[in-house]
Amino acid sequence: MFNTSEIHCINPDCLRPYPQLWGHKFCSCCGAPLQLIDRYVPTARLGSGGFAQIYTVWDQKTQTEKVLKVLVEESPKARELFAQEAAVLSKLRHPGVPRVDPDGYFQRIWVHGKGQQTLPCLVMEKIHGQTLEEILYKQYPQGCPPELVLNWLSQAVEILHHLHQRNIIHRDIKPSNLMLRTPPSQRGEWESQLVLIDFGGAKQFGAANIGSQPRSTKLFSSGYSPPEQVLGGHVEPSADFYALGRTMIELLTGKHPVDLEDPLTGELHWRSQRNVDPQLADLLDEMMQEEARSRPANTVILQRRLTQIVQALPNRVGTNTGSVTVAIANTKLSPILGVLSDFRKQIQNSVVNSAQSIVQIILFVFGAIAQVFRACLDTIWTMILTSIGAAAGTFSGYVLAYRTEWGKEVGEFLSSQLSPLLGNSHSISGSEILLFAGAGFGTAWGIVTAGGYGQRRRFLVASLMGIFGYGFGWLILQLITPKEDGEGLVALILAAVSLLTLGLGLRSHHLVHAVVTAFGTALPFAFLLYLGLPPTIFNDFFSPTHHLPELLWKIGFFGFVGVVVSFWLGVSHYLVVPGLRLLGWRY
Repeated sequence: MFNTSEIHCINPDCLRPYPQLWGHKFCSCCGAPLQLIDRYVPTARLGSGGFAQIYTVWDQKTQTEKVLKVLVEESPKARELFAQEAAVLSKLRHPGVPRVDPDGYFQRIWVHGKGQQTLPCLVMEKIHGQTLEEILYKQYPQGCPPELVLNWLSQAVEILHHLHQRNIIHRDIKPSNLMLRTPPSQRGEWESQLVLIDFGGAKQFGAANIGSQPRSTKLFSSGYSPPEQVLGGHVEPSADFYALGRTMIELLTGKHPVDLEDPLTGELHWRSQRNVDPQLADLLDEMMQEEARSRPANTVILQRRLTQIVQALPNRVGTNTGSVTVAIANTKLSPILGVLSDFRKQIQNSVVNSAQSIVQIILFVFGAIAQVFRACLDTIWTMILTSIGAAAGTFSGYVLAYRTEWGKEVGEFLSSQLSPLLGNSHSISGSEILLFAGAGFGTAWGIVTAGGYGQRRRFLVASLMGIFGYGFGWLILQLITPKEDGEGLVALILAAVSLLTLGLGLRSHHLVHAVVTAFGTALPFAFLLYLGLPPTIFNDFFSPTHHLPELLWKIGFFGFVGVVVSFWLGVSHYLVVPGLRLLGWRY
C-alpha cells in the first residue's frame, strides 16, 4: 500500500532530506523544490547505482509508483552515459524492458545562494520482483533447476532480439541486472516475465557498417564482460551473448564465473558442476567463446537452437490416462500405496544423494590435487623463464649502454641532466638506467612469455611498464643516501615490481597482485638487512658496470628478483586472490 505521508528531498547536499511533509513544495532543510516538473513526488530512497541515486516516486498524473534515477556525478562522460540510457529506454516498448514515458527524462534545475544546481533525472516503470541474483542466492544457493534457467535464457534471448533489431547493445548483462516481475497469481518463477534492467552502459551501433565502429567506452563487469569489452575494443552484439552465457552458468552452478575460470586459459570449467542437457551446454559454451566471431552470429540463430533444445527435452509434467483409471478404481488402497511410494522414493533419493556426494568428494579431492600440481608447474615454469629473461635483459641493457655509441651518448646526456637534479655529491652514471631498463624489459618478457596466472599476454604494455618501473626504481635508488646501506635495494624493488605487476594483463585484483608481489619480493632483502648483512656486499651493485664482476652481480641480482617475483605472483594468484573472492571481494 502506497504511503502519501512523507517526501524525500533529492538534493545530494541536503543535510536532512527525509522526512518532508506531504504537500510541501520545498524542502524544510535546504529549500530545494520537492516536486519534479509538477508531476513526480519522491517518496523514498532505494539506494544507488553507478553515479546515480535511486528513489521511489509517486506519479500524480497516472497515480502509480515509479522509479527515479538522479545523476549526482558531474563529469561529462557520466552525463553522456546517463542521457544515452534515457534515449535507449525511451525507444523501447517491450515487457522485458522498463518503460519510460516520453517526458520521463528531464533536468531538475535549482538556483540557490551558492549558484545553480542541475540534476539530470530519469523516471521509469517500477518493476516489482526480485533479481535473478537474489533468487539464486536466497532460494537456489547450489544452482537453479536447469529447466528454469532454460526458461530464463529463452526470455533473455527474446529481449536481446528486440534490442539488437533496434541496433542497441546492453553491454552489462549479469544476474543482478535481470529481474522477474512478480506475477499477479504469485505462482512463482515459472510464470514470471523476465526484465532486463540498468541500461546505463547500453550502446547504439550502426547495422550498415558494424565492422567500422569506433572503440567503445571501457565499461565492463568483471567475470561477465567479454575480452574485447574489458580491453576497451570494438564491441558487437555478440558481447551480450558472452555475458548472457556466463550469467546462465552462474545460475546453473551457483558459482561466480571467475571462480570457475581456468587460471591459465580463462575458460570456464563448469560442466562437472551440474548435469545439464548436452545441447544446452554446447550452446552456452559457444556463446562464451573468447573470439567474438566464434559466437552465434545473431539472436535468430540462438532462438532456433533454443527451440530445438526445448523440443528435444521430455515433458516436465505428463499425464497417463491408464494410471489415472487404476487410481480411481483403487481409491481405498491409494493412501497405503501413496505412503509406500513416498517411502520408496525417499530411499531412492537417499541412495542417489549419498552416491552423488561420494562422487563429488572424490572429484573435489582429485581436482584439488590437480589444481595444486598445475599451480606448482605454472609457477616453476614462470620462475625459469623470468629468470632467463631478466638475465638476458640485463646483459642486453649492458651492451646497449656501454658497448654502443648511441648508448654512451644517451648515458652522457642523462648524467649531465640528472646530476644537478638529484643533487648527489657522487657522480651519476646515466648509462646505468639503460641497464636497469633492459632488466625490466627482460623480466616482463619472461613473465608474459610463460603465460601463467590467467594473463591476457599484453607484451607491449608489460614491456613498457617493466622498462618504466625498473628505470623509476633506479631513480629512487639514486635519491636514497647513503645507497650502500642496502635500503635502496628495498625501495628499488618496491617501486619496480609494483609498476611491472600493474602492467601485466592480469584479469582482476590488480592492486592486490601489485602489493603482494612487491612486498613479497622485497621481503627477503629486508630480512637480510634485518639480520645485519654487511653493507660491503652491495658495493658491486651500486658501482657503475665497467667490469665483469659488477655485470655478473647485477645479472644474478635481477635474475633472482625475477624468480622471487614469479613466486609471489603465484602466491597472489592461487592463494591470496581466491581467498579474497571467498570473502566476497570480486574486483
